[in-house]
Amino acid sequence: MPQSSTPPPSAPGRSGVTANVVRGCLGNLVEWYDWFAYATFSIYFASVFFPEGNQTAQLLSTAVVFAVGFFMRPLGGWLLGAYADRFGRRRALTLSVTLMSAGSLTIAFAPGHDVIGLWAPALLVLARLAQGLSVGGEFGSSASYLSEVAPAGRRGFYSSFQYVSIVLGQLAALLVAIVLQNLLTEDQLHGWGWRVPFVIGAIAGLVVMYLRRSMEESTHFEQEQARTAAERAGAAPAERKGLIALFAEYPRQLLAVFGLAIGGTVAFYTYTTYLQKYLVNTAGIPKATVTLIGFAALFVYMLMQPAVGALSDRVGRRPVMFAFSGGCMLLTVPLMTLLGRTSSPWIAFLLMTVALTFVTGYSALAAIIKAEMFPTKVRALGVGLPHALVTATFGGLTEPVALALKDAGRENLFFWYVTGCVGLTFLATLLVKEPSRTSHLDAPAAPAAAPAPSKTAPLA
Repeated sequence: MPQSSTPPPSAPGRSGVTANVVRGCLGNLVEWYDWFAYATFSIYFASVFFPEGNQTAQLLSTAVVFAVGFFMRPLGGWLLGAYADRFGRRRALTLSVTLMSAGSLTIAFAPGHDVIGLWAPALLVLARLAQGLSVGGEFGSSASYLSEVAPAGRRGFYSSFQYVSIVLGQLAALLVAIVLQNLLTEDQLHGWGWRVPFVIGAIAGLVVMYLRRSMEESTHFEQEQARTAAERAGAAPAERKGLIALFAEYPRQLLAVFGLAIGGTVAFYTYTTYLQKYLVNTAGIPKATVTLIGFAALFVYMLMQPAVGALSDRVGRRPVMFAFSGGCMLLTVPLMTLLGRTSSPWIAFLLMTVALTFVTGYSALAAIIKAEMFPTKVRALGVGLPHALVTATFGGLTEPVALALKDAGRENLFFWYVTGCVGLTFLATLLVKEPSRTSHLDAPAAPAAAPAPSKTAPLA
């Protein structure tokens, strides 16, 4: 077949791209809804899964189980990342949402401690293990898929919807909590109402699992499969894959992903989750008011993602990432200081929105800037594993570090801690190379019998 008659990869048409992106992001939304639903409703089901007695001990037990899921994320990033690179993005994304749905279903219908004794917390741990694997594997597979199905010149825009779906999942969990708290009594929430959000998550997960099975596979992965087949037939030279290839051939890219993720993750968790506790504990703003402030600011933050992603398509990834890291390095200390001293909800909302505007410079590009560093054969693993490791450590420790420093009377040191982490992202951005406007990604697909691999071209 003449080369000119072969359609360019990742160009199925705007409607096809949009449909695939929507199906990919819906799963991300459901996974993060389920993740945040656990944190939101743990105060209601702690007494169900753990023995009666000290309420603080029960809450601590649920927090430990939450942490178990958190620290399963690196394993998920490794296993599901490798699975996506070997068997396909679609299959990996379908598996990840299935694991999340199974975890939610288990929590929703698990009997309490008074019925099955120690099997109750055991089931809760099992469910969180599955959900931790799911979330850990979702980021790399999703980032790879979105970057590969998006057309040239629009990859930043389409990939930015990954964080749109993450924030929308957080908002959905918060909205369900607000609705249930207004419809049900405290006793009903403790008795059975807490199960409702997990039933919702399980059903939504099953629907998304069905939708993801009908997604088109990435052309880039199909080309990699053809190259692998030719390799096995002896028509192409063999290449290393998996962890060995990742660490041996792409150390600079791995280092860059670690650095980018550290500052971006700490800033994200600081301004999206910890800040709401900070406004209550330090600024003294009422909890109900802080909930509304957080909801409104996160909604605005969500809407900014596509605009900043599209901007990166025009000016490049590095300028936007430098704007995030440079802005947060300069503004974190004064912004957090002002937020801790204000009693005005409007000023708090404005300052939180300003902070999140700069964080958008990271989150809108988090998927694409990392995916463009690796070739197809290790892309999901190269993006997912370091991101999951950073999230499980720096992301998981953001709130404990902040609270420990506050308890020690040195809360201002946390502001400098965030600044230092963001400084690592600034340095990592120096390692990032802008992808060429015309790369192997935009070239016509190579024939299956004679693929043309490229080790260095972005999104090859």
